[in-house]
Amino acid sequence: MAQINTREIVLDILLELSGQTEYSNVLIGAALNKYDYLDSREKAFIKRVSEGTIERRIYLDYVLDQYSKTPVIKMKPLIRELLRMSVYQLLFMEHIPASAVCNEAVKLAKRRRFQNLQGYVNGVLRNIARGRENIVLPDREKDRTAYLSVRYSMPTWLVAHFSACYGEEACEKILQAYLERGAVSVRLDERLSEREREELSAVWEKEGVKVQRHPYLPYAFRLQGLSGVHSLAGYREGRFSVQDVSSMLVVEAAGIRPGDTVIDVCAAPGGKALHAAAKLNGTGEVIACDVSRYKTDKIEENLARLGMGNVSVRVQDARVRDDSLVEKADVLLADVPCSGLGVIGHKQDIKYRVTRESLTEIQTLQREIITNVIDYIKPGGTLMYSTCTMNPGENEEMAAWICETFGLEPVDMKDRLPAVLAGEGKQGMLQLLPGVHETDGFFLAKLRKK
Repeated sequence: MAQINTREIVLDILLELSGQTEYSNVLIGAALNKYDYLDSREKAFIKRVSEGTIERRIYLDYVLDQYSKTPVIKMKPLIRELLRMSVYQLLFMEHIPASAVCNEAVKLAKRRRFQNLQGYVNGVLRNIARGRENIVLPDREKDRTAYLSVRYSMPTWLVAHFSACYGEEACEKILQAYLERGAVSVRLDERLSEREREELSAVWEKEGVKVQRHPYLPYAFRLQGLSGVHSLAGYREGRFSVQDVSSMLVVEAAGIRPGDTVIDVCAAPGGKALHAAAKLNGTGEVIACDVSRYKTDKIEENLARLGMGNVSVRVQDARVRDDSLVEKADVLLADVPCSGLGVIGHKQDIKYRVTRESLTEIQTLQREIITNVIDYIKPGGTLMYSTCTMNPGENEEMAAWICETFGLEPVDMKDRLPAVLAGEGKQGMLQLLPGVHETDGFFLAKLRKK
């Protein structure tokens, strides 16, 4: 078998991503599956350099523009991605010798038929390697937005957006949180006793995983240092699910009671729907819907593993009315498509794809979905509206529009939220911010049909 060049795999991922045909987590996952026979260190290198180069792109381009006579925007695509990934290694992976980074980049340029640019690649990288301790960022006092944009690799308009919506202090906390290597949040089966939770945690720690209880919910844990959840003890047996705590809080706040009918209209991959089923504890019914067979297969897969008997799964577009569901829901879960600004920490390329226009455009789809599914709620029933974003137009303003248009009213969530959050859920709404709260960026609103 021919020698596999891990840097070339990274280069191909970055080139494919530049065409914006797919999200980075999908492309990186596909590459790691394709080269699953590589040893764990090689796969970790591919993942780290790919994700890091994407994550730090604005900072890397800023540095390159200081050292290259050709601006980044005018570089040939392959050379641009090759330099970005090489500069990432020079600046953020200090255990790799600079000589190795430069030599491998030159070899790759030649291998990909850019022999005429070998000297240029080598010169730029060696100059950055020599000057990396002296890189000067934009002056924070003169232009705070430019400084934060480069420092945290965030487009300037998003820096301005977060500052305007949540204040300058919270803005920097959000940007910093996006760049931190986050833990994986899991929801343990609530039927497990405290002793069983501790025993499972102990097994994970023996497997080399760092385990930490989440401060918000007793059945929520954060795991670090794991290569994947599928091989963890208890996964196949359905003893836990991967789910962010922000998503768990939606079901907690809903106040689901035994015998309720819960409809989740945008359910994949099924976290909230299956959490709701656990709350029902074998009573009532959960109807989990999503737009395609591909998405409902994800729900079915998790449903089979968790062994819930009170869940039915349907392929159902939330924009198409289903008369059989009218006035059936005691609780309607609507985690609608959104701009995704709250999960940039997991999907870094969102920040490069989203635009001011798209923040507004997505609201049309959100209103279309809510208009279509609002009749599924019984009189007196509850709508849990949620998004994984931080944008008042998709969140607080959308919740206000729902109340005004359809006659719903906000419901105080204080008694349903962890004590540490109870003071924040004003008027039936809660905006969670990464870096400020210990969750992803997320919004939830609890609204009652009069």
